[in-house]
Amino acid sequence: MIDGRIYNFSAGPSMLPEEVLLKAQAELLNCGGSGMSVLEMSHRSKVYDDIICAAVENVREVMNVPDNYKILFLHGGASGMFAAIPMNLGTGSGIGDYIISGNFSEAAYKEGKKYLKEARIAGSSADDQFSHIPTQDELHLSPDADFVHICWNNTIFGTKYNYIPDTGDVPLVADMSSSIMSEPVDVSKFGLIYAGVQKNLAPAGLALVIVREDLLGRAMGITPKIWNFKTEADKNSMLNTPATFPIYIVKLVTDYLKEQGGLEAMKRRNEEKAKMLYDYLDSQSFYRTNVNPADRSMMNVTFRTESEDLDKEFVGGQAARGFSNLKGHRLVGGMRASIYNAMPQEGVAALIEYMKEFAAAH
Repeated sequence: MIDGRIYNFSAGPSMLPEEVLLKAQAELLNCGGSGMSVLEMSHRSKVYDDIICAAVENVREVMNVPDNYKILFLHGGASGMFAAIPMNLGTGSGIGDYIISGNFSEAAYKEGKKYLKEARIAGSSADDQFSHIPTQDELHLSPDADFVHICWNNTIFGTKYNYIPDTGDVPLVADMSSSIMSEPVDVSKFGLIYAGVQKNLAPAGLALVIVREDLLGRAMGITPKIWNFKTEADKNSMLNTPATFPIYIVKLVTDYLKEQGGLEAMKRRNEEKAKMLYDYLDSQSFYRTNVNPADRSMMNVTFRTESEDLDKEFVGGQAARGFSNLKGHRLVGGMRASIYNAMPQEGVAALIEYMKEFAAAH
């Protein structure tokens, strides 16, 4: 770690690779030999066109995106896509199936209700406080639905899908905001994948959308032009001024991922980090985690002590150890360590050492 840097366990915006930050710093005043910063150059310039085209091609290469999918960079983050997806896909039967596994899938469902003829809850783990992912046997899917929506990794509750739901001929839509590019995923199994980029890819303010071409051209008449997937695909995500700086960082991060060996390499690293932390949690009784072991997130590890006072004291001691953002989400309390791609193994080891010392002292 660079001197002065801390281990930032934030769920988002989160850590970025230091190599990427240093590259952006070096190019800040003169990007690509243009004599200007990427922060001030025209999105219509040749230099910026090269940047966004490289970002698109990098995403396609790193995620092994098939040729019949479009890659879009859109405004509004993942929350904007909660509305854009039913507006773009919900024009057949007008029915959308939602599998509720946490706060964000529930938020997507509530947004879908505004635009669809019917938004259905096709499965939910709310009854056990979202401690597991609904299994295939628990789902009640509608064969006439326009799409099935899931949240692949649940940032707040610390769960993740360990299987791809079988939705038959109905397109599967996945919010992958907090797990995007943390491991390989078979894009061809999904009709659409989207992600807010502020977890693993870039600063906040951008949504990455990967959409199968046959799902384009279905938008409702009320759909804003900047969220019309077909219009944006035709304009290479530049119908209007895009989020130029986040897209530039996506390009740098995906360059970095290729240099590191791609998503297979990231999966190995992330599995090692998560195993370290879960192995420690499973080896003792001072801290507890309520997540079903088969559904544990590799990116967001939630845990707590026996009392809120101890939780508060634990979080209060983080700054002295060079940590930040270990407080759990207000909906669940406790603690949460978000260990995205850029979190080094040393950061997880340092956290475990602090956990051991805190447990011994109490």
